[in-house]
Amino acid sequence: MAQRTGLIAAAVVIIVIIAIAAAITLQRGGKPAATTTAPPATAATTTTAAASSPAATAGQAKPSKPTLTGNIEEDIVAIGRYLAAQGIHKATFTVWGAGDPNSVMRTLAVAEAAYRLNKILEKNGVDFRIEVKQNFRRGGGDKLAEDFAAAFQSNANPDIMANSYKHIARFAEQGYLLDITPYLEKYKSLLGDFYPSLLAAVQYKGRYYGLPQDTEARPLYWRTDVAACIKEKTGNDILAGLAEKIERGEVTWHDIYRYAKLAVESGCSKWGVLHRKGSAHPDLIQFIYAFGGRLYDPEKNMLVLDVPAVYKWLYVEWRMARDHLLPEDMMSWDWAKQIHPAVVSGQTLVWIGGTWHWTEWQTKPYYLDPKTGEKRPLTTEEVKKYFYYTLFAAGDPGDKPVTLSQPFVWMIASNAGKDNPRYSELKDVYHMLAFLLVVKADDPDLVAIHSIISAHLPVRKAAAELIADKAWVEKLAKLQVDLSPEVKNSIADIVKATVNDINVAFLANASNMLKYTHLTPMHPDYPRLADIFASAVDKVLRGEMTPEEAVNYIISKIKADPELSKTVEIVGEIPRDWSFP
Repeated sequence: MAQRTGLIAAAVVIIVIIAIAAAITLQRGGKPAATTTAPPATAATTTTAAASSPAATAGQAKPSKPTLTGNIEEDIVAIGRYLAAQGIHKATFTVWGAGDPNSVMRTLAVAEAAYRLNKILEKNGVDFRIEVKQNFRRGGGDKLAEDFAAAFQSNANPDIMANSYKHIARFAEQGYLLDITPYLEKYKSLLGDFYPSLLAAVQYKGRYYGLPQDTEARPLYWRTDVAACIKEKTGNDILAGLAEKIERGEVTWHDIYRYAKLAVESGCSKWGVLHRKGSAHPDLIQFIYAFGGRLYDPEKNMLVLDVPAVYKWLYVEWRMARDHLLPEDMMSWDWAKQIHPAVVSGQTLVWIGGTWHWTEWQTKPYYLDPKTGEKRPLTTEEVKKYFYYTLFAAGDPGDKPVTLSQPFVWMIASNAGKDNPRYSELKDVYHMLAFLLVVKADDPDLVAIHSIISAHLPVRKAAAELIADKAWVEKLAKLQVDLSPEVKNSIADIVKATVNDINVAFLANASNMLKYTHLTPMHPDYPRLADIFASAVDKVLRGEMTPEEAVNYIISKIKADPELSKTVEIVGEIPRDWSFP
C-alpha cells in the first residue's frame, strides 16, 4: 500500500513539474503571456497541488535560503516556501510611477505581476502572498525622482519606481538603486528579448540598475487643416511628400520657419510652432542633435556644451518668438488648460510632441466641441484626420533629421522590501522578490497593452509580435485577456477609447522613427545641465536675452557650479557666418 501511495505521489510531482516546464518553455519562446499564464486555480487544482507541496508535508526540514535560477516559477515558489517557513506569509511592496494619463500601467503592471506570482504560489500550495501598493501620478518623472530621493533619506521611499532612465546614473552613484546584475546573469534569456539599445539605457558603469519599461519617439505633428488653409490661401502645399522630404533632409528648420510664417500671416493659425513647457529635456534637446551637435563624450565620460548647435537652437526659439510665431511665455503654459487645448483645436501648424500624445488626445477632454460647447476628447478618427506626423527635421541643409527617446525603466530601491518582517535578516530574499515583480511586470502582454493604450513603443520583441497579432488586439479591445479584475477595471475606459486598428498602425509607423533616435547622456549631472538649458530657452523666448547672451549665460552657470564645471566640456564657438531666415 505504501509503495502504491509513493508511486501516486511521485506521479503527481512529475505531472506538476512537466506542467510548469511546459509553461516556462512557452514563455521563453516569446509566446504571449496572456496565453501562457495559467487560469485562476480551481479548488480541485489547489488541493492537488497542496497535497504534493513540500511545504505542506509534516515533519519536513525547513527549506534553505533560495537563490535565483532563471526559472521564474521555480524562483517564486522557492522564495515563497522559504518565507512561509520563517513564519512570514505576506510581503508588501510599493511602486511609484508617473506620466501621461494613459500610462497607468507604469504601476498597474507591478500589481498585475503580484497577481500572477500569487497564482503560481496558490497553484503550488504555498502559504505566502505578495501585496502591492501603487501610486501613479499625472506629470513628468522629474518631480517623482526628487520625491524618491527625499523619501529615501527617511526610509519612506517606494520599493519600485517607473521613471526615466536619466535618473539611473545619479541614483546609482548615491546608492539608492539595487544592482540587479547578478540576478540578470540568471535571466539572460529574458534580456535577449529586449532591444539592445534599450538595455544600454538601464546600465551604468557596466552594471544593470533597471529593466526597460517603455520607450517612445518625438515626432513633429502637423495640423492638416491648417496646412490645407495655407494651400488655399497661398498656393503652398507644404504637406506634399513632407515626411519623405524631412527624412531625406530636404526640409529643415529654415523651411519650418517659413511654413510657420505662412500659417500665422495668412491667418490660418494663431501660432506657427508650439512646444513643451518647463524642462528642456528632452523634446527641445532634439535641436542640438538636429544642428549636428552632441551632448556627451563617452570616451571622456563628460557632458558637452556644443556651443554652435546650442546657439542655433536658441536662435530659432528667439527668432520665432520675436516674429510672434511661438509664444514668449511658452515655457510657463499649463499643459491641460493651454497647451493641449491649443493643439487639438488647431491653433498651431506644428506641435513638437511625443508619440504618447496620439492616444492622450483620445482620452482627455482637451477639445471644446463647437457644436455642443462641451469639452471632450478627440475621436481616433479625428486624431488621424487632423494630425500628420514626421521626424524632427534637420537644422541646416546637410544635417540629418532626428528623434529622441527617453526610455522609462523599472528601478528597484536598494532597500526594497524594507517594510516587511525581519528585513535586516532577510533583505536579500526581499530583493529577489522585488526583482521577480519587475520581471513579471515586463510580461509581453503587459508591455503590449501599455504600448497600445499609451502610444509608447514596445521594449520587447515578443510584445511587438503581440501588437501585430490582429486577433489578440481584437481580444484586448473586448478585454478578453487574462488580467486581474483590478487591472481590467482600471484600464477599461482607456482600452475602449484607444485599442483599434488606427492606433496600432500609428505605433508601427512611429516605431520606424527609432532608426533616427538619440538618447540623452547617462550622466549623473545631466539633469542639472538640462535645467540650465530650460532657463536659457525661457529667457530668449521672453526677449530677456539674445541668443548670444543666452549661450554666455549657460557657460557662466556651468563655470559657477564647481561640480558641473568638472564634468562639462565646452566646445566650439558661436558661428559668425551662419544665418537663419
